Amino acid sequence: MAKLVISEDAGSEDLAVLALAINEIIRLPVTLRSSNAPGVRVEKGKVLDSGYSGPILEEVIRSGRPVRTVPKTGAYKGIPVSVAPIIVDDKTIAAVGVVDVVGTIDIPEVFGAYEDVLKQVKGTEKR
Repeated sequence: MAKLVISEDAGSEDLAVLALAINEIIRLPVTLRSSNAPGVRVEKGKVLDSGYSGPILEEVIRSGRPVRTVPKTGAYKGIPVSVAPIIVDDKTIAAVGVVDVVGTIDIPEVFGAYEDVLKQVKGTEKR
């Protein structure tokens, strides 16, 4: 019988199937590691690194809290990421991260342009 087990000792071979499934759903890079072993980095349906650990994954495992940030080091240096802990029985056993596409959007610029578009469509824009 096939089964998926995630524990604090899960290695990359244990975690790869889950990371690949998440990557397939969201179509964004995914990282996943357990608290006691390096994990995986997955992009475009492929495991690019089967001994992966990133600074934000490690921070989340230590703190047990989710983090949205832009790493200063690692494979995703300078790219917004969102990382969440996997907690079982009040213990952080792993962390999963994705590239945070919301963090790459200039929200004020997008919504500022949206207001101008609405004015134009309603015919209230002064010309």
